Amino acid sequence: MSVGEIAGLMAAAALVALVGFLAVPILKLGRTVDEFTLVVRDLRKEHVAKTATTVDETNELLASTNAQLRRIDAITSNAQTVTTNVAAMSSLFAATLGGPLVRTAAFTYGVRRAITARRDGAAGTGRRRRFGSRG
Repeated sequence: MSVGEIAGLMAAAALVALVGFLAVPILKLGRTVDEFTLVVRDLRKEHVAKTATTVDETNELLASTNAQLRRIDAITSNAQTVTTNVAAMSSLFAATLGGPLVRTAAFTYGVRRAITARRDGAAGTGRRRRFGSRG
């Protein structure tokens, strides 16, 4: 064996030692990447499950809210109907009883004034007494 062959063998042994020395961290890095991949997969599954649960709960709340809004719409419709009916009844009352009630009130007021005037003795003078006039 010559010196060149020995140097070549030493270089080859050094290269194998260097590859072995560098292979250990690369293998550990590969295991770390595999573990990280598993963690990401588990997180994704958990996130998808929680998101699905949240979406289901939100859909239930929206369905309940829609039912409540339908009830409110029915109540509003009924209130509008009642308001319309009350307005119609008020107009009917004013048309049928308003005029006669005003006339009756005016008549009773006139009778009351006449009785009061008669009691005060102003009815026997033969003159009509006007309200607000002096004399």
